[in-house]
Amino acid sequence: MGLCSSKPSPNLNSTISSPVSDTRPAVVRANDSSIPKPNLENGEPNGNPRNEDQKDEEEKEEEKTGKEKEEKTALDNVKKSPFFPFYSPSPAHYFFSKKSSPARSPAASANSTPKRFFKRPFPPPSPAKHIRAVLARRHGSVKPNEAAIPEGSEGADMATGLDKSFGFSKHFGNKYELGDEVGRGHFGYTCKAKFKKGELKGQEVAVKVIPKAKMTTAIAIEDVRREVKILRALTGHNNLVQFYDAYEDHDNVYIVMELCEGGELLDRILSRGGKYTEVDAKAVLIQILNVVAFCHLQGVVHRDLKPENFLFTLKEESSQLKAIDFGLSDFVRPDERLNDIVGSAYYVAPEVLHRSYGTEADVWSIGVIAYILLCGSRPFWARTESGIFRAVLKADPSFDETPWPSLSPEAKDFVKRLLNKDQRKRLTAAQALCHPWMKSSADVNVPLDILIFKLMKVYMRSSSLRKAALRALSKTLTVDELFYLKEQFALLEPNKNGTISLENIKSALMKNATDAMKESRIPDFLASLNALQYRRMDFEEFCAAALSVHQLEALDRWEQHARCAYELFEKDGNRAIMIEELASELGLSPSVPVHAVLHDWIRHTDGKLSFLGFVKLLHGVSSRTLAKTQ
Repeated sequence: MGLCSSKPSPNLNSTISSPVSDTRPAVVRANDSSIPKPNLENGEPNGNPRNEDQKDEEEKEEEKTGKEKEEKTALDNVKKSPFFPFYSPSPAHYFFSKKSSPARSPAASANSTPKRFFKRPFPPPSPAKHIRAVLARRHGSVKPNEAAIPEGSEGADMATGLDKSFGFSKHFGNKYELGDEVGRGHFGYTCKAKFKKGELKGQEVAVKVIPKAKMTTAIAIEDVRREVKILRALTGHNNLVQFYDAYEDHDNVYIVMELCEGGELLDRILSRGGKYTEVDAKAVLIQILNVVAFCHLQGVVHRDLKPENFLFTLKEESSQLKAIDFGLSDFVRPDERLNDIVGSAYYVAPEVLHRSYGTEADVWSIGVIAYILLCGSRPFWARTESGIFRAVLKADPSFDETPWPSLSPEAKDFVKRLLNKDQRKRLTAAQALCHPWMKSSADVNVPLDILIFKLMKVYMRSSSLRKAALRALSKTLTVDELFYLKEQFALLEPNKNGTISLENIKSALMKNATDAMKESRIPDFLASLNALQYRRMDFEEFCAAALSVHQLEALDRWEQHARCAYELFEKDGNRAIMIEELASELGLSPSVPVHAVLHDWIRHTDGKLSFLGFVKLLHGVSSRTLAKTQ
């Protein structure tokens, strides 16, 4: 599957951290076509269906193996697993011997994952064999349990014929004085360094050193090339680690970035006993959401968001948080879906395991971080990697155990809306900042959201009947639901008449643009909104164009929204319509059996759209709907 991590830093309590993942477990992605697709029918991501007896036997074996490993771990002073990025998924050993596990408790929900507090390190068992196979394919002969990183020309024979020239500057030694090593991972190590000359003479930086001997496949080389490209392109955000430059010589690639001395977010979580207050959690999440929303607007998806990949600039509690490690990041166009399985097991989104995802996968990872910050445990936990995947795909996070009953309803709703398994119903990073739990904070600045342009594109191409239905639905929105739309409309800077045109949209995008936006071809996407070149859109129509039906459908009050909207639609927009005309309005091809697809959309009494037809019209006819009918 390819969600695996490398050797952790030997000094976990170090307060000096560098903006790279190599000092903590790195992750490996799998875009090899030979990797099996998750078998979601059986809830088994490795694609091997198993009967119930086999599952029971394997789970018993896992439990037995887990207990043996716990005892051995206690004797070995809690050795760290080289594969798992988080170090304390389990309670102390006495929880297993003196108390019954929440997973075995009759009161525990059947769909809830066990409660796992952050109290002390506990290494889960090694990943499945297929993960090791992916590592071997991706990095040649590199073995997942190999701790040492060969220097110099060792291993060069393995990469014969690969072009390892990146075109970076070759004068690293002239500009920087390399200092002590502060972290070592599987595919590189990190050192402190100082500027030798110039205005920044004497200033310390972090240098990620990647030996070229470790780049034994074309994919590994491309990963390094793309990481530097993204770091160069993403500039101008306070919560992004500052990139200085990239260098190379015959043996290594050097990536120079700012040195963050405040340590990882993970260390802060553990130092607090695993839990943050709601106020402190919000302060952390606001910074995370802001930088992720910025990346998404530029067309960059991080794909490995976790507490280890956020560093504090200083040791003070109130110091700024920085997003780091773009080694698995990629450019993504607004309508593009990615399919390679990337990330860290505990934080991976369900759609990543389905091999069809976009920027929404990052928001799921933020939801996992938010859950951890507020209650001190992971929402999805298992002893094995395949077990974690099953939990992510099938289980629901528990909100019944302590401290959730004592937390505010808004906090719980916030986390639930980030951990919605349907990516279409999940909030975006910008929308999360507009959530009632968040918007009460004084330091929230809502950024421009790329989602509104995607939704406007669909609206502009919709039939007049669907536009009327969306206008009716937009009139049922509450004050909280309108807050996000008002913020987005204001960011487009409407004229004195309160309307926007294509020029407003272009201007707003260019104001927030970096070089990354060009790479993800977001300006090209604006061609789909060319109809606004000849007319203007007021706020009322903007609400209809930029609201997400799927996200409204995730709310408890969706039925009320839909019923009220249908009543308005009956008064203003509903009319008698033939099935053939409706099919034409929806743009269905002649090959589609329209009577089979649309027969329940129309009332037989007067030929107008039924309530069911109205709701389906709001969603539009998807290929999934047609497939089910046929």
